[in-house]
Amino acid sequence: MLTLPSAPDFRLDNQRALVTGGSKGIGFAAAIALARAGAQVWIAARNTAPLREAAELAAQEGLELHTVALDITDTAQVRQELSRLPDFDILVNSAGLARHQPFLEVSEENYDAVMALNLRATFFLSQQVARRMKANHIPGAIIHISSQMGHVGGPERSVYCASKFALEGLTKTMALELGEAGIRVNTLCPTFIATELSRASLADPAFSRYVLDNIKLKRLGTLEDVMGPVVFLASPAAALITGAALLVDGGWTAT
Repeated sequence: MLTLPSAPDFRLDNQRALVTGGSKGIGFAAAIALARAGAQVWIAARNTAPLREAAELAAQEGLELHTVALDITDTAQVRQELSRLPDFDILVNSAGLARHQPFLEVSEENYDAVMALNLRATFFLSQQVARRMKANHIPGAIIHISSQMGHVGGPERSVYCASKFALEGLTKTMALELGEAGIRVNTLCPTFIATELSRASLADPAFSRYVLDNIKLKRLGTLEDVMGPVVFLASPAAALITGAALLVDGGWTAT
């Protein structure tokens, strides 16, 4: 007999979320989106001034963002700070770094810096949060902000691509191991978004043409383009989605 299905729930009321890299760019947009959906949100970043500015801007809309001054590459500091914070239902790993060079010119310093933040820091912070989710029977959602460059190669992006491909593999293994605890782990993979991080690259007319030639929708991404997908992956509407990559790439990877 036909029955009427329930509508999916995109609200995040009574949920607590931690967003790394939450003082600017994609991380800030994610934090605002989660707060608008009803979550209590903590934003983490290294510097206090941008955190304060982000919280003040959110307050103009009546939204509260709790701030955490945290260098997530310092695993001892991560353990200490997380011990002072509440358990989280949602983790968004948005902190990231890009240092682009031709493969033959990549320095060990740049390699280590990118991998330390994009992969190692994300790995061990997620480990700490997931341990508490599992111990306290929280069916949480972990979202890694990856990239379309975790699925394709890109010129002068060998280290960045390596870090994001690794993040995609980490996500699948986390999903396998944490699924029985009800913890979902996914990646959100944007194309080039108009942010401070991408501004220098996109200032080059040749590179900008290369980007727009590959984005099938023929426009750069905006911060607003990632806000809905973040809320979706964090919400009960994505309750059966784990170990997946949500590509917000304007069709870049379609070919």
